[in-house]
Amino acid sequence: MPFSAPPPASGECYALSASLDNARHLSSLLRAVHFQDYATCFATASGLRVTVEDAKCIQANAFIQAEIFQEFSVQEESVMFRISLSVLLDCLTIFGTSSLPGTSTALRMCYRGYGYPLMLFLEEGGVVTVCKINTQEPEELLDFDFCSTKVVNKIILQSEGLREAFAELDMTSEVLQITMSPDKPYFRLSTFGNAGSAHLDYPRDSDLMEAFHCNQTQTNRYKISLLKPSTKALALSCKVSIRTDAQGFLSLQYMIRNEDGQICFVEYYCCPDENITEAEL
Repeated sequence: MPFSAPPPASGECYALSASLDNARHLSSLLRAVHFQDYATCFATASGLRVTVEDAKCIQANAFIQAEIFQEFSVQEESVMFRISLSVLLDCLTIFGTSSLPGTSTALRMCYRGYGYPLMLFLEEGGVVTVCKINTQEPEELLDFDFCSTKVVNKIILQSEGLREAFAELDMTSEVLQITMSPDKPYFRLSTFGNAGSAHLDYPRDSDLMEAFHCNQTQTNRYKISLLKPSTKALALSCKVSIRTDAQGFLSLQYMIRNEDGQICFVEYYCCPDENITEAEL
């Protein structure tokens, strides 16, 4: 649905302006990284990245490519600001989270630059709502430096395989242990909960395994409390890429296909649990 609200007044120059025929495409991705109140938005000509962090141990990034938007314009090399993700989601769903068949909420988003609010123009059924959300100075973000040359092991799974694992494993465990190896057990998920130890193995030729690139055996543990927020993205995704580097840092990259068949990505980075000694492994 094209946006029928009047354009911004002539002479007004926006550092960032974007429009979407269906605001749900954006709100569903943002909900997948909504485990803290505040997010940092980073816009370049290639698209929008929304980053959320917690305790310098976990970082989530939602990537919305410029092609997803009907209009996407960035007047500077990059535009960056911090915003309340809770308020942004409330505004994006101001007409409700589910529309009537054949209707959708159109969105125009404008940001004039440092110190200005983010402005949202939302239209559904001829009704237009304007929201102004205060922005803040962005904080310095963690750089997990997960370039491809530093990746030791990588597998790509169909998401249903990981969803089944989270349903079957004992989530009373404080940690999830991940073993990736060029030899058996190839890919193993383990928990250590009230009912004892549980292991789930995926052979490299499993129907759920789309790619398997393991160079060395690695076993690392991650706090389940840090991984749980990523299950929101897992629920929306069709594939997940699982990568580790030499230090055991974990990258979970979820491929998400929206209602129009367009592809977006949500990525979670997680630090290994440093309280685990080699002897325990």
